[in-house]
Amino acid sequence: MASNRLRRIGKEIADIHADSHSQIKAEPFYSNDDVTHLRGSFPGPPGTPYEGGTYNIEIKIPTDYPFRPPTMKFETKVWHPNISSQTGAICLDTLSSAWSPVLTIKSSLLSLQSLLSTPEPKDPQDAEVANMLLKTPKEFERVARNWAVIYAGAPTSDDGNGSGSTVDEVQLGAVKDSLAKYDGYNKDLIDRFGSMGFDVERVVAAFRFAGADQNGGQDYELTEGQMGDITTRLLGE
Repeated sequence: MASNRLRRIGKEIADIHADSHSQIKAEPFYSNDDVTHLRGSFPGPPGTPYEGGTYNIEIKIPTDYPFRPPTMKFETKVWHPNISSQTGAICLDTLSSAWSPVLTIKSSLLSLQSLLSTPEPKDPQDAEVANMLLKTPKEFERVARNWAVIYAGAPTSDDGNGSGSTVDEVQLGAVKDSLAKYDGYNKDLIDRFGSMGFDVERVVAAFRFAGADQNGGQDYELTEGQMGDITTRLLGE
């Protein structure tokens, strides 16, 4: 059964690689051959505040796949009523009650891309975002676009793409300045050490000392050796 599962996952990844039109991607989460832990990505849909951004998704494949859905969450922070602005958790029935074994990793990623185009504020994952969309939709669009620029790499100006919003350059500059002190490391990864009482600059210096990979600004699990080197450096200074 395990070999059938791995063969299916391998075929699904190959199908994604063969389809350049959709711009859907999926690769092992770490630099190894573990196809049960993937990083997927897709471009923000046109005509939405998310246009021009790239959205990364952490994907974990259960042991009884495809009879149970993959677990997915947004790595890229996104302002959307059906996605937690804090954790990236997703409210989507095709990843839970409406899952079917005929669905695939690719179809799931396409469903997430479609979700960005069709928010459902009356069935929210994030009540704050849903409330903003319902009460002040223009403000929702502005914040969603700002987040797309800051976190997903979308362009900073509205060039007629239909998003209907402009980026607050002052806010953008302030956030980028704040993120600069993380030196390219994932904010959540650094902040896990910061929660133990160490300031950001000191944690970043310890990461550099341990030779920890920036991993493109994405979160990841440190090796036992890296954890030991970082902790020793922090406690020894």
